[in-house]
This record gives sequence, C-alpha cells and structure tokens, in this order.
Amino acid sequence: MATVHLRIGDLVWGKLGRYPPWPGKIVSPPKDLKKPRGKKCHFVKFFGTEDHAWIKVEQLKPYHAHKEEMIKINKGKRFQQAVDAVEDFLKKAKGKEQNSDGKGDSKGKKTPTKPLKILDEDDEDLSALKDPSEKDLTDSDPEPSTIERLGAGPGSGFKWESSPVKDDPHFHHFLLSQSEKPASSMEPISKRLKIIEEVTGSTSIQAADSTAINGSITPTDKRIGFLGLGLMGSGIVSNLLKMGHIVTVWNRTAEKLVLGPSGVLQGIRPGKCYVEMSTVDPETITELSQVITSRGGRFLEAPVAGSQQLSNDGMLVILAAGDRTVYEDCSSCFQAMGKTSFFLGEAGNAARMMLILNMVQGSFMATIAEGLTLAQATGQSQQTFLDILCQGQMASTFVDQKCQNILQGNFKPDYYLKHIQKDLRLAISMGDMANHPTPMAAAANEVYKRAKALDQSDNDISAVYRAYIH
Repeated sequence: MATVHLRIGDLVWGKLGRYPPWPGKIVSPPKDLKKPRGKKCHFVKFFGTEDHAWIKVEQLKPYHAHKEEMIKINKGKRFQQAVDAVEDFLKKAKGKEQNSDGKGDSKGKKTPTKPLKILDEDDEDLSALKDPSEKDLTDSDPEPSTIERLGAGPGSGFKWESSPVKDDPHFHHFLLSQSEKPASSMEPISKRLKIIEEVTGSTSIQAADSTAINGSITPTDKRIGFLGLGLMGSGIVSNLLKMGHIVTVWNRTAEKLVLGPSGVLQGIRPGKCYVEMSTVDPETITELSQVITSRGGRFLEAPVAGSQQLSNDGMLVILAAGDRTVYEDCSSCFQAMGKTSFFLGEAGNAARMMLILNMVQGSFMATIAEGLTLAQATGQSQQTFLDILCQGQMASTFVDQKCQNILQGNFKPDYYLKHIQKDLRLAISMGDMANHPTPMAAAANEVYKRAKALDQSDNDISAVYRAYIH
C-alpha cells in the first residue's frame, strides 16, 4: 500500500498482517501503550469489533477514496457489518455538525461553521456500534485479527452425543483428537451455529455464516471429525468453525477410546487421516502411528502449547510430527486454531518436545509459588514481590496472571494441575530412558503430588501454591 499522510480522527482501511483490509479510525492510543520502534505507524480502532492495533503507515489507505475498491474485493457478512457501522458513525457525526451549525447567539450571529470532526475514542464508544449479541474481541500480539473471539461462559446447552466411529460417513478425511476430560462447564461454540443431529448420533456443526473473514485462509474442503470438547477442545472447534471448516464432534467417553471396540481404529480406511492433539508419551504416539498406518491411514501428532484462554483466542502453538503431507493438508486448520506451528520430523518428536516444554513450565510455576510463600513467611509483601518480579527479566504475562490469581485466591482452571503433574511424571520417565538426570523436575513433581493429595487436581496449575501453605 502507498504511503499516505494521515492524522488522528481519519477514517482508514487498515491491513492487519495477513488479514484483509478492514475499516477503522485513527485514534489516540492509551497513555500506557508505547508506539513500536521502527517505521511510522498509527493506532487504529476497527469498526464492527473491539480490536485495535498499531498499523504501519504503508498498510493504511483513506476510507472514502478506497471504499468502492474494498467493497468489491471483500464480501463477508462481518465485513459488511463493519462498513455499515462506519456509515452509521458518519451519519451521527454529520447530525452533530448540523445541530451545531443551526445554533446562533442572542444577536442573531451564526456560529462559525467548523469542519467535520471525526470523533476521537473518548468522544464516542465505538462498541455501541457493535451488535450487542457479539462477544468482545481479545487482542492478539502483535496484530489482532478482526475475527470474533469466544469468551468463557456457561454451556450453551448443545447435546454432545457419543457414537461409534465405525463406518461413519463423516470420516471422509480428517479426525482430530483432543482427549482431555470434558470440563464441567464447556465453552459455548456460538449462538450463530447450526446444529444438525445426524442419524449416527454424532453432532455435525457448521457456522451459519461460514465465509472465512480471513481472506488468506481458504478452509480445507475436507470434512473434519473432532474427539473431545474439554478445556481446550471447545476453543479449538470454535475457531475451526469461524474459519469456515465443517466439523463433526464427538465428546469422548471411557467406553470409546481410540483402539477399543468400535473405536477410531475401526473407522480408519486407506487415505483417511488421524491427528492426535493430546499430550502423551512418545511410546503411545509410536504405537498409534503404527496401528493407524497399518490400516492404510495417515498419522500426525499435533499437541498444542497454550491454555484455555489461548485456545479460545486462536493463539495456540502447534507442535507437529509424523506424516508431512498430513501436516500440509492441515494448514488451514492450524492457522485457524493457532498463531504458529512447527513440524518436528518423525512421529514422537512432538510429544518429546511438548513434555520438555511442560516440564519447564511446571517447574517454573512451582518455583514462583515457593517464592511467594517464602516472601510471606519472612514478612515480605507478596504483592511487592510480584511487582518487582514483573519489572525484571522474568516479567511475562504468564507470571503476572498466575501470581495475581494466587493473591486473589482464584484457581479456576486455565490448565489443569493434574495434567501438568502427569507431564512432569512423563518427562522424568523420558529422562530416565535417555539416561539424563531431571532433579529439578523430580522435585517439582513431588510438590504437585502433594497439591493433588490436597484435592487440587481439577484446579489451575497455580494451585500448586496450596502445597506450600498446608
């Protein structure tokens, strides 16, 4: 895009990274939000969403001069709603100008006409122009998408029925498995989804408006089966749907696992793909890969790094290994659910890498909890400890959020404590097999085991704090 001279209040088309141009307005950034170093940019708030971002000048175009051009190349429903919001905004601004022009003083002097003022962020809340039924967007880093993000909330009342996979017509191509145990309160998929109960007893869901807003992502035309709508699975499925994928979901039950009677293996035929997204040990992955490929199927492991919130926001990190062609075929799926993905080679490598990452995260969380409790035991302020920590080299969103939750006594699960303890145990076992010492992980594992004994299994990993105070 050509460089243009713009100022606060101008309406523009902003290009968000790989996403299509979107209508917005240049506004004053929050006082505590610093401008990125490097090329000149403006802070833009986008219509029809609650998204905002620093956008480089070369990625901006004046709204009116390029309106017809942009409308021709973008046809999505959400895009049209955003354009309508701009027009409503202009009408309101024009009405205010006309009211101002009609007023005079007591001597009949007319108030001088002022140029049309595009309201700044403080003059009018753009969220009022948004459909009230829509959820707020969560900012992504560095440039958020204009796609609606789903927040946490009560279950939507959808009935997820389990059914045998054998000979199911929906398994034409992909089967993704995220086999966490379902949470007591599932994330809502969306009020704008059509739910179709199939004769098989499974549930096929597809977005009511399946036009992908992200023009650079073309949803695969392959049908996707998804097993397990737990803490992470619901957010993953939601983002697949929002990008226009067709998904059939099964909520996992103990009677139907992958290799059991009427399980996934019975539905594998030559050419069909199975993607295992759970975090398990490398040996289990190797076994799954062998049995899937023995029936002519194609196998990929793709565990995800992140939390429930990152799952909802489509900001997971996907670690993949196995069949490279399956990885490439899943490209649109991984773009929908995550911010980046890595292909690590042969099956088992992703499991190894994920266990190492979770081992580090679990050990780190236990150390932070130990520091908070030691601060309290020695008469130091825990809040001051956190403030100092967040100003140093270890400052991160993870540290800040987890510590704040601890100080507030909020242990609502974003990542289950029992799962991080399981991963620590598996990482220690992996170290033993490689004849590599893991003393830090072993010590952290004992702390998590104590937390589990204190009935903290289904709380967040930050509940390891309670192992030090009981």
